[in-house]
Amino acid sequence: MTMDAVVTETIRVLIADDHRIVREGLKQILADAPDVQLVAEAQTGPDVLAQVKALRGSEGLDLVLLDIAMPGQDGLDVLQTLKREHPHLPVLMLSTYPEKQYAVRCIRMGARGYLNKSADPDDMLAAVRKAASGGVFFTQDTAEALAAAVGSAGAQGGPEALSHREHQVYRLLTQGQTVSEIGAQLGLASNTVSTYRARILEKTGTKNDVELALYAERHARAPKAP
Repeated sequence: MTMDAVVTETIRVLIADDHRIVREGLKQILADAPDVQLVAEAQTGPDVLAQVKALRGSEGLDLVLLDIAMPGQDGLDVLQTLKREHPHLPVLMLSTYPEKQYAVRCIRMGARGYLNKSADPDDMLAAVRKAASGGVFFTQDTAEALAAAVGSAGAQGGPEALSHREHQVYRLLTQGQTVSEIGAQLGLASNTVSTYRARILEKTGTKNDVELALYAERHARAPKAP
């Protein structure tokens, strides 16, 4: 099948977001595109995996629109599982977080793009079509984040130096969650979370959760690459 044939066929999409108002907004955007068909919705991480399995991955789907902050199972964990079990199924990540915080990590994990939920509907549809056709969709902010990450690759500084699991714990710590709360959410023992916390503090050069929160704020507001 040629690339042109893929583009002109109907794009079958699964929307995964725990907020109904977000799903309804996405459904409205997709409904305005004659070449896009919504075939399933999911509200939790495990539900995403179950529905993709029921649809036989890329046999029944052309794209998954996946929120990062999913209940039941973190969106990045879901992405990791989808790329392992359904490597040919494109996944487009959605988030309220700015590109410089998660775009690079998502794309390195195999996502076909990263979009903020406030993106223009035209950009959303362009991203859907690009990802479903086998490409990777880049916003200007994502491109700048990737350029900055490549430029600092030798130094390995900032949150990008953290492993996937460390970054999950880092994000939850900076949201004010306790070790026990993080353990319950990620399915980890409290002492395991504490070990990750110690590694995070060491890698970020911070001494406690307050300094870590300030560190996260600084990196979130870091100036864009020129």
